[in-house]
Amino acid sequence: MQKITDSPIDFAEEIIEDVKNSKEEGVLKCVQCGMCTSTCPAALHSDYNPRDIIERVLDGDVSIIEDDCIWNCFYCYTCHSVCPVGNSVCEVNQILKQFAIKNEIGHDKLYEYMGFADSYFTAAIGAIPEIFFKDIDRDVPGWWDFRLHLDEIRKELDLNPPLMPSKEVIDEVSKILTITGFKDKIETIRSTQEDKNESNSR
Repeated sequence: MQKITDSPIDFAEEIIEDVKNSKEEGVLKCVQCGMCTSTCPAALHSDYNPRDIIERVLDGDVSIIEDDCIWNCFYCYTCHSVCPVGNSVCEVNQILKQFAIKNEIGHDKLYEYMGFADSYFTAAIGAIPEIFFKDIDRDVPGWWDFRLHLDEIRKELDLNPPLMPSKEVIDEVSKILTITGFKDKIETIRSTQEDKNESNSR
């Protein structure tokens, strides 16, 4: 129940003020036309609904950060490109996920993707986590052979510079990720989920 003294718009304003939000007050201009939902790939294949996300934000429904549906958005920015009032549900969703992570919600959703984070930290580039190799090889014929011979293919095509960054670059990126708290966040997510997995297996 909402009290007359409550201000649901506070939640929306907190999102607008976030550094990740590039559309000034676009959230407040939402007219619930549904253009975002009608073009969203995640909405087509899951229960994710961009229009509903914004409606709940405008209603001050902070429980949205506990809803599994927010993890179905993969930032294709389709909603961002079609919104007639300049809103970006994609960016709002990124902010909601950060709110969730800050409140130690959704670590199980992130755990499978730790390989991406580890790759940034140890190699200064993005890489597909090993957990997905089998699925990709099944869905993309020849992918594994291509991966195994990537260095030879790049050399044959005279592609320079080398795919892997230098040690100096890797050290610099690792330092930045440590100073900004990225490394601590990864370790917190990993340890939280591994502790949970261990207690569930008992």
